[in-house]
Amino acid sequence: MPSFDIVSEVNDVEVRNALDQTNKEVGTRFDFKGSDARVEYKDKTLTLYADDDFKLKQVTDILTGKLAKRQVDVRSLKYGEIEKISGNKVKQAITVRTGVDQELAKKIVKVLKESKMKVQGSIQGDVVRVSGAKRDELQNAIALIRKTITDFPLQYQNFRD
Repeated sequence: MPSFDIVSEVNDVEVRNALDQTNKEVGTRFDFKGSDARVEYKDKTLTLYADDDFKLKQVTDILTGKLAKRQVDVRSLKYGEIEKISGNKVKQAITVRTGVDQELAKKIVKVLKESKMKVQGSIQGDVVRVSGAKRDELQNAIALIRKTITDFPLQYQNFRD
């Protein structure tokens, strides 16, 4: 029975490369001279540090630009609250979301059921497996999900006949 998997993955190497490029640019830019602006990456979380809100916004812009150049979808980033540290310094945690969470997986399965297509969606951890009788139905299902789910990056893998 033909099937494919719907997943959401982010290339960790590209994220780390974009992080290194961002830190290098922040270190060489004149407007950041003498400031403590930097980005750290640990356990799928980017932590941005800056002297004030304005510089934090600039570091965020640099980082998203570098991520976009490296084909990392910025829709997979979940921005946390801006926290004040000592003095007027601020930090912000950005989570790199991977895997299809349960809420989104249920929404995908619901969309497939409501479409009356001859495909079945099943949730398997952080992956949604879609199976059907014909390859054309599966391709139509991919098109439908691409059109419906636009706020989260999804990849379609393991297409089997």
